[in-house]
Amino acid sequence: MTSEPDVPDRGGAPSSRHRAAAVPAREPGPPAHDRPAHDRPAQDRPAQDPPTHDPSAHDAPSGAPDAGYRTRRPWSARRLPTALVATVVLVAAGAALIDVVLVRAGRPAALWRRRLADELAGRPVDDVWVLAGAAAAVALGLWLIVLALTPGLRHWLPLRSPEPGLRASLDRDGAADLLRDAAMRVPGVGAARVRVRRRRAKARADVHFRDPRQVKDDLTAVLDEERDRMALARPPRIVVRVRRRPR
Repeated sequence: MTSEPDVPDRGGAPSSRHRAAAVPAREPGPPAHDRPAHDRPAQDRPAQDPPTHDPSAHDAPSGAPDAGYRTRRPWSARRLPTALVATVVLVAAGAALIDVVLVRAGRPAALWRRRLADELAGRPVDDVWVLAGAAAAVALGLWLIVLALTPGLRHWLPLRSPEPGLRASLDRDGAADLLRDAAMRVPGVGAARVRVRRRRAKARADVHFRDPRQVKDDLTAVLDEERDRMALARPPRIVVRVRRRPR
């Protein structure tokens, strides 16, 4: 008698041979083009342009001697020369106008105007007083032209500006004080005197100890560094002179 094969019970659980693995169902999501950029796959993300470098945004290092924009000295208002010239012209024109009005009214001309007219009409061109007056007028005119074409304020040293349009200046006495304080920090310097001009800065130091040549080298280096810190538009040349003067 042969054995019949096992027939699985339809109402029972399936056997291990016929049991299939359960696969979770994926819910439908939005299309790839509707997803945010950070949720998309790498191949579906939009290409981004590489960051560009703006050369105009490059900032020069703070310690560079050429950092900033070079500026010029501010122009002086020339209040004193302007006031003098305006006063002289006002007095002369006012006196002449009043005398002309009086003459038109029937009165005689003023004595100073008649004498001036007689002197100008009677003296020759090569007269000493005529030549002296002409020379004075030429000198005054040249002086006014120089004042009009030069900025003035020679006592101020222009500084470098971080932006165009900004202007700043440093007084020469203030620059000399800064250099003198820096010179006094050098070992061996007992006294220092600094005089700052437009193109040169002269420093004189009295050496109490150490070798004067070493002190001069150290003093030159310190003054050059202090001058660069001032950020002057036209840095003056440092000239150092030392002399031994024991205590």
